[in-house]
Amino acid sequence: QVQLVESGGGLVQAGGSLRLSCAASGRTFSGYLMGWFRQAPGKEREFVAAITWSGGNPYYADSKKGRFTISRDNSKNTVYLQMNSLNPEDTAVYYCAARSVLHYRPVGDSQSYNYWGQGTQVTVSS
Repeated sequence: QVQLVESGGGLVQAGGSLRLSCAASGRTFSGYLMGWFRQAPGKEREFVAAITWSGGNPYYADSKKGRFTISRDNSKNTVYLQMNSLNPEDTAVYYCAARSVLHYRPVGDSQSYNYWGQGTQVTVSS
């Protein structure tokens, strides 16, 4: 059974940082793309960043470049999202997701991801 478990969310003041973790289990993810998405109240789910387990450049939503960094630890089957200079607009539930790297849809297409975590809440106060 595939499981993606996010952690690391919480309440932070504007300008602060958080690091989210996504622990993956239940199958071999070597051929998978791991993505982070977020969804704010009343808004659609949006792509944040993605990375493969095998290397190569990570992918970022244009608006997240520079403040957010995605990374992975293959030995721990864990993907991270480092978020810096947070502002209240970053308040959302953050989700980890996985799909095959061979999928033809764009990496930011949430519909193309097969597996999802339960999400972790990030709240940024002004």
